[in-house]
Amino acid sequence: GYEELPTAVNITWSSINFKTILQWQPKPSSYFYTVEIHGQTSNVKRKCILTSETECDVTDVLRNVKETYTAHILSVMPAEMDNFEEPPFAVSEKFTPYSQTVIGKPEIKDYSQEGSKLNVVFKDPLTPYVFPNGSFQSIQDIFQHDLEYKLYYWKDQSSGKKSVTTKSHNFEVSVDSGKNYCFYVQGIIPSRRENRNGQESMVLCTSAGRSILDEYGTEVFIILGVIAVAVITLAIVLPVVLCKRRKAKKARAVREKELLNGV
Repeated sequence: GYEELPTAVNITWSSINFKTILQWQPKPSSYFYTVEIHGQTSNVKRKCILTSETECDVTDVLRNVKETYTAHILSVMPAEMDNFEEPPFAVSEKFTPYSQTVIGKPEIKDYSQEGSKLNVVFKDPLTPYVFPNGSFQSIQDIFQHDLEYKLYYWKDQSSGKKSVTTKSHNFEVSVDSGKNYCFYVQGIIPSRRENRNGQESMVLCTSAGRSILDEYGTEVFIILGVIAVAVITLAIVLPVVLCKRRKAKKARAVREKELLNGV
């Protein structure tokens, strides 16, 4: 009977750029799970019906991203799905995609350092949601003016970090001419109480005024030094060896001639 079925525990929402996965435990043995998504103002929607998995992609039923949802995870027997008896279920914590999804990594499209100006161009992460024309919405399309980006930059091999903020998709900052700089970009939602900071983009570094020593380190000079010593040594030793071989050959020819004359 239903009363004997275990219910889900450790229910968690995992959401990045509005792609949202519901996860729970334990793995079912002789029963299945069905997920129901309850919104405050929307109809109940069922997902992952009769699944033996312990996770469910619920992205497509959370399109109203400012709605607050709860998930009911039902423990069911397949033969009793049409039974009027309500199966046992566990209820998740509340989840509001707009305030809880994690902002993913921005993608650096281009960067350059010309004189004392560092320019960085990036683009927003995309969401799973699409416009009527089929193109994917970006997080900027959804968050609008609530989203801003921060550029963190510092001199290469230095720990002093500076930052600037923008609501556009490019940065232009003043730096020391001829010095190399490293940087990364991060999305931020200032109005949030939690999850304000998004994931950091990859760290990139400029190469303005970068010397061979900066680029490859001292190892390359050690290797070049060893090669130079080897070449010089060979240039000195080889003529000596060849000279000795010529003298030995000449001496051997003289001895052979003397022996022939003696006979």
